[in-house]
Amino acid sequence: MDNDKWLEKMKSAVIAGEIEQGESIAADALQDGLDPLLAIEEGYVSGIEEIGRLFAEGEIFLPQLIAGAEVMKKALAVLEPALIASKRTREITGRVIIGSVANDIHDIGKDIVASMLTASGFQVTNLGVDVSVEMFIAKAREMEPHIIGLSALLTTTMPEQRKVITQLNEEGLRHKVKVMVGGAPVDKQWADSIGADGFAENAIEAVSLAKTLVKKG
Repeated sequence: MDNDKWLEKMKSAVIAGEIEQGESIAADALQDGLDPLLAIEEGYVSGIEEIGRLFAEGEIFLPQLIAGAEVMKKALAVLEPALIASKRTREITGRVIIGSVANDIHDIGKDIVASMLTASGFQVTNLGVDVSVEMFIAKAREMEPHIIGLSALLTTTMPEQRKVITQLNEEGLRHKVKVMVGGAPVDKQWADSIGADGFAENAIEAVSLAKTLVKKG
């Protein structure tokens, strides 16, 4: 199969949410000699960008977006080791650490954002759920991210976002990192009130915001 057909097959798999083919198409394409970087950037990322557009325009819904992101995740598990083996790397848009704040165990929205950021070239460290203030601070010191993403799906856990920002200030780290907040109860007013650099209502907006924040430095 020629390169264009492989790339179109990858894009179609993402758009159709064909999770079971996420790994197999990538592996078969590599076996056929397709360049792993080409596969990522012009195959899978192209598909992610398309479902992002469709989601933003209301043509598809959350389950389809989740499925597409999962296809991308499975494909990257195959393609990134091949890329490393070839002694090449993707251009990194920026470094992000992301997690659901302490006492919050919701992860679907946060994981979609993490997948979409990864697809867009960010180096993402997903800390999972119920992440303490101390863990966010420790990882900020260790990894020196450009952005910290704080997710809160409950009104009772929203104050944890404020605590992380307050602690970043107290530790002298706030000027080194941008902070994005998100979650169902979070809005711009809340983000502004706690000193966040911005908030996003969905994964598509989160990617756009992250790119803007990295450019601002």
